[in-house]
Amino acid sequence: MEVKAVLSSRRVSVAAAITRGERAHPAVYLPAERRRLADFFTLMKPRVMSLAVFTALVGLIIAPGHLDPLHGAIAILAIAAGAGAAGVLNMWYDADIDAVMARTAMRPIPRGRISRVEALVFGLLLAGSAIAVLGVAVNVVAAALLAFTIFFYIIVYTIWLKRQTPQNIVIGGAAGALPPMIGWAAVTGEVALEPFILFLIVFLWTPPHFWALSLNRTHDYARAGIPMLPVVAGRAATTRQIAIYSALLLPVSLLPCALGFAGIIYGVTALICGTILIVLALRLAWGRGTDQRAAYRLFAFSIPYLFLLFAALLADHSSDPRSSKLSSWGPGTGAQSVEDPSQPRPVPTLCSSTNFGAAEV
Repeated sequence: MEVKAVLSSRRVSVAAAITRGERAHPAVYLPAERRRLADFFTLMKPRVMSLAVFTALVGLIIAPGHLDPLHGAIAILAIAAGAGAAGVLNMWYDADIDAVMARTAMRPIPRGRISRVEALVFGLLLAGSAIAVLGVAVNVVAAALLAFTIFFYIIVYTIWLKRQTPQNIVIGGAAGALPPMIGWAAVTGEVALEPFILFLIVFLWTPPHFWALSLNRTHDYARAGIPMLPVVAGRAATTRQIAIYSALLLPVSLLPCALGFAGIIYGVTALICGTILIVLALRLAWGRGTDQRAAYRLFAFSIPYLFLLFAALLADHSSDPRSSKLSSWGPGTGAQSVEDPSQPRPVPTLCSSTNFGAAEV
């Protein structure tokens, strides 16, 4: 009994230390100037930012047309800055709930290393600069999409939905799914069906990814007053929703192959990864309520899942750099040529690509 009491006391003291921000952060060992820079970089949520940059890069590379390396680099840097700005503004607004959650208590604002005013100014300047640079150096359509993404993530998700509805992740996930469309628009100056399919893939991937994480952090979210689905509806309902979204994701992930802008490498990757995700989701739904390992396994696999799909799309593009010319919405900017209406249009088949002539690239 004494041993259990000691262990329980230690767990309580550790949790309290995390909440108060007393655990040492790697940045504290840096010189003061570098420590400040590291804290500001942390505010940008670099892991989330890297995912947005990667999916945007894929959209940019597979888009028909041409964007010279300089403007391509500017576009990616602007998208990275915009994604980072969204992370900064999210941490600015959520500083109060971050302070009471063990997962987020070590962030710079709850620890008092960066003030909320500093974070707000930094986020607004970063967002404004990213949008302006993308609009001036690349095109207005891409800049408008980036501005809408930041607005949606901060106003619609962070300020409005996150603390009001258990569907916060579902609706708010649209912001994280927009980068492939921004990358595509940076090249073409328009929004087409192909990047919209990539948007749908990321959109449907988001709920299983975050709900699997939140299943093992229910008490954390409940303490912060965030109505995540496991908090409001319970584990059983959450695991059913995870299984439904995972099942919907598989056929949608095969659409790039079916519509002709991805090949066999992508098709096989999407089929295998999608099947594994469904199996993990079903094991989670059918498992015991006390088993946290199933939720962690699904969450852990969902991270490389998205990377593998987009990497396979790049691999297909590199091995056979042809892409389909599907319907586009919005004005073009001359980055790609217009198809000759007198020429017959090939019908896309499973894992096939539509040929581009030299004049169409």
